Amino acid sequence: GQRITTVGKKSGEKRQAAVIYGKHGTSHVIIASKGGSDTPPAWFVNLEARGYGHIQVKADKMDVKMRIAEGEEREQLWAMMTNIFPTYLEYQQKTARKIPVVVLDSL
Repeated sequence: GQRITTVGKKSGEKRQAAVIYGKHGTSHVIIASKGGSDTPPAWFVNLEARGYGHIQVKADKMDVKMRIAEGEEREQLWAMMTNIFPTYLEYQQKTARKIPVVVLDSL
């Protein structure tokens, strides 16, 4: 499975979400699309509040810190992720929100 575990911003409880990962160098990349909703997914809100989380990609598990890709890097990673999961393009058309491209690096 591919999932991310974050700690709830208000609850302080661990929350899990299934996500699609891309690999860029040593980083993992995920898209905070929430199906094209105008609000970001809960995992993104929680991750952004703390700055770190825990991911599982198949058998690999690791603690990670997050940052949001901007500019040219975002364009490159967005293209990579839409190649993996083309539906992200449809999601972006549904919302005025610029869907965040999240880069995760192991701690």
